[in-house]
Amino acid sequence: MTVVRGLAILLSAALAAAAASSFAADVGVINHLAGLVTITNGVGTTKAQAYMNINEGDRFEVPAGVIVKVAYFQGGRQESFEGPVSFVVGSNQSVVRRGSGPQVTMLPSGVPQKISQTPDLVHIAKLGTAGVAPSSRELRLTPQQQAEVRQARQIYAKLRAETPADDITPEIARISVLQDHVLYTEMRAIVAEMGKRQPGNRDVMVLTEYVRLKTEPK
Repeated sequence: MTVVRGLAILLSAALAAAAASSFAADVGVINHLAGLVTITNGVGTTKAQAYMNINEGDRFEVPAGVIVKVAYFQGGRQESFEGPVSFVVGSNQSVVRRGSGPQVTMLPSGVPQKISQTPDLVHIAKLGTAGVAPSSRELRLTPQQQAEVRQARQIYAKLRAETPADDITPEIARISVLQDHVLYTEMRAIVAEMGKRQPGNRDVMVLTEYVRLKTEPK
């Protein structure tokens, strides 16, 4: 009976920890990853993935020579870490446990949120290339939507001038806006640029094929 009760307590604790992690609020996103990085939290240790959301308390272990960037939703703070370094995610900035501090820049308002939509965008693209695509007809934009697209272009130009050549954060932020407004023709040049900057990126390949199918003559 004691053993059973002990197991029940352990199981309850594990479920509580998993539930707490599941409902933890996302505070930011990984917007660039070059190499293998691990993340440890209340659930366990996993490999970091580009464009995955991060939670407060996540502990990153970055080996020597590896670069990872995280962007916080609150305030738009972007931190670029080069290993070896270990850091813990906070609510709006990270705390370094070991190694050098990050290079910090500030992203325009809303850009980290747009970057965090990338997994959904890639999922839509995969459905599209599998023949389950929504209509490819571009819509007539309202004045407000046109203003959003113009702003996305301006933000892109600014970010592109400040971002390393192999980092596609500017393109990701812009293509998310274009997808929202079904502007596939304009997306074509952006995915081409992404392909030049990260030719081996499988997500970029998926997006490129998706846009090709959307814009090729019927």
